[in-house]
Order: sequence, then structure tokens, then C-alpha cells
Amino acid sequence: MSNTMPPDVPFPNSPVMPQQIGEDHVIQFSCHKGIGCWNACCANIDISLTPYDIVRLKTRLGISSTVFLRDYTVPYEIEKDSIVGVKFRPVENGTACRFMQPEGCGVYADRPTACRYYPVALLSMRRQDEFTDTQSYALVKEDHCKGHEVDRKLTVGEYRKEQGVDQYDELARGWRQLILKKKSSGPAVGAPSLKSRQLFFMACYDIDTFRAFVDSSVFKELFELPEEEWKQILSDDFNLLQFSFRYLKQVLFGENTIPLNDAIARERREKWAKRQEELEKEAAAKRAEYERQMMAEGINEEDSGLGFCQDESCGDKKS
Repeated sequence: MSNTMPPDVPFPNSPVMPQQIGEDHVIQFSCHKGIGCWNACCANIDISLTPYDIVRLKTRLGISSTVFLRDYTVPYEIEKDSIVGVKFRPVENGTACRFMQPEGCGVYADRPTACRYYPVALLSMRRQDEFTDTQSYALVKEDHCKGHEVDRKLTVGEYRKEQGVDQYDELARGWRQLILKKKSSGPAVGAPSLKSRQLFFMACYDIDTFRAFVDSSVFKELFELPEEEWKQILSDDFNLLQFSFRYLKQVLFGENTIPLNDAIARERREKWAKRQEELEKEAAAKRAEYERQMMAEGINEEDSGLGFCQDESCGDKKS
């Protein structure tokens, strides 16, 4: 029996079917060369990439993650004023995938998770009172797709295995948990700072820059790991990716799984606090100097246009 839930479709025209399904749900689908809609999906793309997708593709192309992000992707906000994701950049002045060829996908063995899943959609959810995420699925039916008309039946689980998404899901699980933690934390946590967003982007997507960051003496002084573990982390993109998720959970959500050098951590906290105090004093001094100059010139804040008006008629006042 399939695992289903009541329909809930926020967008009436969405191609996603209004039903959540489990791995044992039977679908009817086949995509193969010669079918009437061949390459139609690749001709109009909107493909989000996971960190593991990026590692696979930049390795396939023989370029760094920094170059791959610059040349093949565009960033987007997963939530407003929050952490970001990346999407495939289509061909210049067009909508087609840059790897689309007449015979099919030019990077098929390393194609992204979203391409492997189609026409199944992965739904990851995490409630505020839960510590782990749960997975379910949905079916996508677009008007152009003829694959649903082919008489070939298999379960979602069989389709996932056939498309090789098990490994992709497992190696991107830490990233999905980070996103779900941010979404389920609600507005109380507030919008992450620019520095936090930049750190998230680097650690998740720009793995080669993150490697240099981790391999620095400053980083290794702060985090205490056996030398052999450092070697394993730094010598393998996939190990480094999993470490990046641990690191982000620690610095963004306080899940301390990487041992800290307490003395160094305390010294850095004290240095940070001192710097914040200095900045506050500098700001106060500038404000005091500004007010002194204003008083010397006989100008008050309202006259300067910098005061706060609580009356709608303020805008009509004439000097």
C-alpha cells in the first residue's frame, strides 16, 4: 500500500501531483531516445544543484568548484534574506541546458539529482519538534512529457535504484538538514548575517575554496582533530563535503561535534568581544562629534532631515 497524504496544492497550475507517495507506490514511466518529447525537459531548465551534484560535475569537467560556480551556475535565495542555493545557468540568451546534445545528456553519468529523479520529486520535511528529517515523494506530470504514456510500471523505490539516486541523497543529506533546520527554526532565529550566508555558500558549494580554508593553520589551531582525520578530510572531496555540513551545524546552530581548543576559542571570543566594544565606542564618539557640530551650527535633527517624524504632515512642512 502506498503512503499517501491528503492533497495540498498551493499552486493550482503546478505539474506536481497533489499527493505524497512512498517508495512502494507504483508509477508508469519511461524516458528513452526516440520518444516524442526527447530532450524537451533539457530545452527549458530550472535545475537546482546539491553540493554533491557540484562535486560530481566539477570533477567530470576537470575544473575547480570556483570556476564551475562562476561559469555554470547562478545563485538564488532559498528563502528571502536567508541562505542561498545554486541553479544551472542555461545557454546564453536561452533556456536549454548547456550539456544537452541531440543524442541526450552530455554528462549523463554525472547528471544532477533533479535530473535523475524526474518525474519523481523528493520531499524532505522536518518538524520543529523533530531531530531528523523524513522523506516522501510526489509525481510530476508536465504536458509535454510522453513518458507517462509508456506502459512500463515500477515502484518509486525501484525507479530510485535504477537512477542511482541513493548515493546522491545520502551524500547531500547533511545539506538538506541544514536547510530544513533553518526553515523549521522559524522567525525567532532571524535572518542570517551576510558573513553567515557567505560561509554557508563557500562550505556547501565552493568545496575547493573551503579546503584551503580548512587547511589553514588558524583553522587547525581552533579545531582539534587527529592528524589522520585531517588527512582523510582534506584528501577527498566527499569526506570534505560531509565535514563541511558538520562545521556549519556547529557554527550556525551550535551542534558541537568537532572538538575545540578551549584556550584558543576563549581567546578569539575575547578578541571578538573587545573589537565589538571598540566599534561601539567609535560609533558613539562619531555620534557625539556629529551632535556637537550640529549644536555649534544651531541645527537640530528635525531641521537636518535626519530626525524621525511621527506625523504624516511632516512631509508637508516647509523650511
